[in-house]
Amino acid sequence: MRSTLLLGTAFALLTGCVATPSHPPEAAPQVAACAEGVPAGARCLRGQDSATAHYLIVMPAQWSGVLVVHAHGGPALGEPKASRADEDIKRWVITVSQGHAWAGSVFRQGGFAVTTAAEDSERVRRIFTDHVAKPRRTLLHGQSWGAMVATKAAELFPKSWDGMLLTSGVVAGPTTYDFRLDLRVIYQYLCNNHPRPDEAQYPLWMGLPADSKLNSADLTARVNDCLGLNKPAAQRTPEQARRVRTIVDVVRIPENAIIGHLRWGSFTLRDVIGRTGASPFGNEKVRYAGSDDDTALNAGVKRYPADAAAAARFSSDVDYVGRFGIPVLTAHGIGDSTVFVEGSDTLHQRMEATGNGSRLIQTFIDSNQHSYWGDAMYPPLFEALLNWIDSGEKPTPAGIAARCKAMHAATPADCRFVADNAVKPLATRIPPR
Repeated sequence: MRSTLLLGTAFALLTGCVATPSHPPEAAPQVAACAEGVPAGARCLRGQDSATAHYLIVMPAQWSGVLVVHAHGGPALGEPKASRADEDIKRWVITVSQGHAWAGSVFRQGGFAVTTAAEDSERVRRIFTDHVAKPRRTLLHGQSWGAMVATKAAELFPKSWDGMLLTSGVVAGPTTYDFRLDLRVIYQYLCNNHPRPDEAQYPLWMGLPADSKLNSADLTARVNDCLGLNKPAAQRTPEQARRVRTIVDVVRIPENAIIGHLRWGSFTLRDVIGRTGASPFGNEKVRYAGSDDDTALNAGVKRYPADAAAAARFSSDVDYVGRFGIPVLTAHGIGDSTVFVEGSDTLHQRMEATGNGSRLIQTFIDSNQHSYWGDAMYPPLFEALLNWIDSGEKPTPAGIAARCKAMHAATPADCRFVADNAVKPLATRIPPR
């Protein structure tokens, strides 16, 4: 009997008749009210997939035949809320205005879970194709942290996508986040109030202890006590001004980004550590430069080694290799202080290393905005990517910039592509470990 089964299996393998694993059936989405701002005539469908992720699908009145699966930024901490999809479509309604269908998962898990978010993105794509319509092209759009999700989804499900657009994307892998630990140790060296001396001490790589009751307002109050960020610069004490200048010059972020990055280095880092069990980030041998006294700074900051096992666990969840068999188009603001533009070089290097460099075009924007650059900027990106897929005609940054101005001849200033920008390696912005 056993030999018969083995022979049958061998025959099936040779003839290609082995059944592929089936996915759990997904319930059809339900027609629902659209969020304010969605174009008139569009049809909105909502549901919760078999993994409990909420999602939203928007079908325009006149459909181009293109489906855009959107991977949102974040990550948002706490329990996922269905309303997140409404927030996303309000920002990205330009997609539907161009005639493309839009599908976005809220993701089943809050916090830093990239692989499951990639699976949720694939699941909402299947729901669309099974229950709504069969697209002629399917694009994957990753925004900010959603670029981590998109790059993971592109490698996990390579046959699902015809092209990928990454905007303001986290594309440098875990290295993207090293500077948040740098900020924590430098801030603590300067301010010594996160934690305060009379509070329980903990290694700063934890972000916060799991049972900490500190909230965002508490953290903001501490930062303002030390740095005076809630005051005009002229009203800060000389010591506050010196501390702010040190952070700006050493960590290389503008002062209006300090509190935001400290929140990430506190609350989101706690979420990461809760998943990895130890710190995937370290600063043991980093040499900090740019302060009034680098010797004192480097001698005074806390030092932590990265945990190799934690780093491997984190990387396996969030990182990508660069084996993309589809056209990849990116856009990033040159002055983005949330996700540094220099990370774009990492994507370029990885795709070159895997033999896929010819499948990448990168564009850059004269902007310090991270979340949205205005309605004029996105239609030429979608158009260029689709033309590349359909005709094989590879776009150029200059061509995309010119097309944007042609589309908006009455308001050419709305188009802020910089066709000849040369991005530097991330190591020029974040000290290498």
